[in-house]
Amino acid sequence: MNNIFLITKREFLTQVKKKSFVILTLLAPVMLIAFGAVIGLMFKANESHSVIEVVDKSGLFKNQLKSDDQLNYVIVSAADEKSKINNLKGNESLDGILILPELKNQNFDDLQQNTRLIINNKIGFDTKKKIVSDITDVVKKEKIKQLGIEQTQLNSLDKSFTLKTINVSENNKEDSDLAFGVKSVLSMLLMYVTFMFIIIYGVRVMRSVLEEKNNRVVEIIISSVKPFELMMGKILGVTMVALTQFVVWITMSVVGALVLNTGFSSIPKNIPGGNEEMMSKFDILQIGTQISHSLLELNFPLIIFVFIVFFLLGYIFYSSIYAAIGSAVDNETETQQFTLFAILPLMLGMYGSFTLMNNPDGPLGFWLSIIPFTSPVAMIARIPFGVPAWQIALSIGLLLGTTIFMIFLAGKIYRVGILMYGNKATLKEIWKWIKN
Repeated sequence: MNNIFLITKREFLTQVKKKSFVILTLLAPVMLIAFGAVIGLMFKANESHSVIEVVDKSGLFKNQLKSDDQLNYVIVSAADEKSKINNLKGNESLDGILILPELKNQNFDDLQQNTRLIINNKIGFDTKKKIVSDITDVVKKEKIKQLGIEQTQLNSLDKSFTLKTINVSENNKEDSDLAFGVKSVLSMLLMYVTFMFIIIYGVRVMRSVLEEKNNRVVEIIISSVKPFELMMGKILGVTMVALTQFVVWITMSVVGALVLNTGFSSIPKNIPGGNEEMMSKFDILQIGTQISHSLLELNFPLIIFVFIVFFLLGYIFYSSIYAAIGSAVDNETETQQFTLFAILPLMLGMYGSFTLMNNPDGPLGFWLSIIPFTSPVAMIARIPFGVPAWQIALSIGLLLGTTIFMIFLAGKIYRVGILMYGNKATLKEIWKWIKN
């Protein structure tokens, strides 16, 4: 046991003392936010502003087609139609001409068949879709007007119904759409982080084992410690490195939520009343405050506990597999035929967990979060929505038992494979190592 502790300590200190570890741990959340901002800016940068001249022969669409930041409508006279079309080609300041024919006998089908959009160059799908939507809205209003329905009545018909949801399992707390959205985002984030880190750090264990095996350093090491102790020391050492990063990131996230909650919630109160334009500028801050409220209302002690336990057990479970793979092969090329067995169950759990957003308590979500091969990601995906205590306990028990069994199997493979050179391990041969 003392040897396992010494190897764990060595692996942990070797990793955390690296400058790259410190920089990545502190800057990773900032880099993640910056990456999201860059993606948003890329979408924004690719947006286009189109200018469309409108020839409205019926007069129905005048002052009805509203321009915005992406699309600008310019009404022109019907007498200029031919000259406008002839001069359209090569006109860089104009993207197209919308020809709306005269409406005869309220025949809207004929209006649709004869409406044309003549473009100077290719226009985006979103731009064309908006033009169609704007024309449809105007035609819809005209049809409703013919039916004798007033605009106020129409607005009343279009008014959506707001359903207030009270969750009796959570002390009659109101479950808003924003809160559900926050839970969904948190669920996906925790699930994806767990999935990625199990793979990243599992592969790190495998490469470390493979490197020591190829350098023949392991022959010297196992003269002082048992192969099983060496394997467990490596797994636990890298586990502590991952947990250290998680603790730092969780602390930064909670502090950030508290800052948003206390810092921005008081801003609207200090703004003089009646200034709607000024208030509208703080919509983003208000949304940020509401999101932080929703985050802080979650049962964070339970979420953090479940996250750490399932990540820890899941990581040890899969790292045992990776360590066994690293000891059974001679180079990284050969690892590809075996790592698929470790990645597939995790991928099944992750992609299956996407369905949990619509039904967290459904049968698929239940079984994915109970089966040990998928529970490290599925249970973490479910926990923000609330999971019964007995299901958490059952899942932990099964995962713990399976992890111990996997450590036992991996230890038998590691004991033989770590000293094997030149022989390409097959599944049949690995099975013999396990039985002996």
